[in-house]
Amino acid sequence: MTTFVDRVELHVAAGNGGHGCASVHREKFKPLGGPDGGNGGRGGDVILVVDQSVTTLLDYHHSPHRKATNGKPGEGGNRSGKDGTDLVLPVPDGTVVQDKQGNVLADLIGEGTTYVAAQGGRGGLGNAALASARRKAPGFALLGEPGQAGDIVLELKTVADVALVGYPSAGKSSLISVLSAAKPKIADYPFTTLVPNLGVVTAGSTVYTIADVPGLIPGASQGRGLGLEFLRHVERCSVLVHVLDTATLESERDPLSDLDVIEAELAEYGGLEDRPRMVVLNKVDIPDGKDLADIIRPELAARGYQIFEVSAVARTGLKELSFALAKIVAEARAAKPKEEATRIVIRPKAVDDAGFTVTREEDGLFRVRGEKPERWVRQTDFNNDEAVGYLADRLNRLGVEDELMKAGARAGDGVAIGAEDDAVVFDWEPTMAAGAEMLGRRGEDHRLEAPRPAAQRRRDRDAERDDADREYDEFRPF
Repeated sequence: MTTFVDRVELHVAAGNGGHGCASVHREKFKPLGGPDGGNGGRGGDVILVVDQSVTTLLDYHHSPHRKATNGKPGEGGNRSGKDGTDLVLPVPDGTVVQDKQGNVLADLIGEGTTYVAAQGGRGGLGNAALASARRKAPGFALLGEPGQAGDIVLELKTVADVALVGYPSAGKSSLISVLSAAKPKIADYPFTTLVPNLGVVTAGSTVYTIADVPGLIPGASQGRGLGLEFLRHVERCSVLVHVLDTATLESERDPLSDLDVIEAELAEYGGLEDRPRMVVLNKVDIPDGKDLADIIRPELAARGYQIFEVSAVARTGLKELSFALAKIVAEARAAKPKEEATRIVIRPKAVDDAGFTVTREEDGLFRVRGEKPERWVRQTDFNNDEAVGYLADRLNRLGVEDELMKAGARAGDGVAIGAEDDAVVFDWEPTMAAGAEMLGRRGEDHRLEAPRPAAQRRRDRDAERDDADREYDEFRPF
């Protein structure tokens, strides 16, 4: 059974915002006491948080679909809906968040580091919040916005100072078990280590972490063995330690060829050329191992490697190795640029920045893109004529109509607001009158009504009668 997972594809969905409420206060002797519809609640966010107690992405491998709760709708009596609960997902230290195209969205390092993977939708305003001096009793409310949803890739890269690399059964697990308190699985067959093991080493005043990376073999950078899965775990390490087996039982292998193979795989993987290297000749407690170490030591020294002969079983040479690693780690930490507090830069938008664009497409359709117009469309209930009229007022005040005229749009041309896959398309009618004085009964807008000849004839007769009454009042005898 799989117990360690360091790469998963996660499907996250934030909560939707609750709808606003359209309500009118009613009580005895006061049937129309004014609008009192409450606002909808905000949808919950999906948040990734670094937790040191989490060491694997196994939970998300088994349950890749995660969704936050929705906001509650508003109610009458000026009662706002409850906000949705944020979904907090703990991830290991060193988790890299990417989109499906491989673009890095966040690099989560350090306890408590957070990243909002999906933002919850805003709650819609109730008619109490939409009331104004010109629109005293709105017969509509705004809808809640849908929460963000999408796929992200979580990739774990172990955060360690030292990485032990080498062939399977070279003694890396044994070495980390005697240098630290880690208790990895140890056996005499290849690929015993199936997951990276971490240990903490104290050498004098320096405390550093050491990682045992599963064994590499030729072709690891192309996917052979387990190398490709775990090569990413050496990217953050300050020093690479080649653990060479001087007592291998395979006749076709020798420490120098093993070193050349591992270096070739690291070079093929890329990005590790600047890391300092160190060579550990392991299993020198065996007579043949000691003899082989003496033979290859001059060649390794000629290549410029710092060499240590150790025995994890006999526990020899470990103190010198741990202090040498501590020195390199301390130098790497000192050379690392000092991290400064993140500066918060506020760049307010210009006052006259409407924040939208109008473009004409090849088929003659005019497309409006912008944060405000698209959000307003999502908040509009198109089954309510008054809500549609309110949307027209907002777009007109924003300057959309003027931009359409400048772009060459004429009455009856098609206009789309939003992206191609999620747009609202309508036939444009310019110079629509705006204002609450045009509103009729609740939930209706005269600007969207079809012509009514009979009603127009009645209004004409009433106007003629009023004119006749005024003429009579002016010329009647006293």
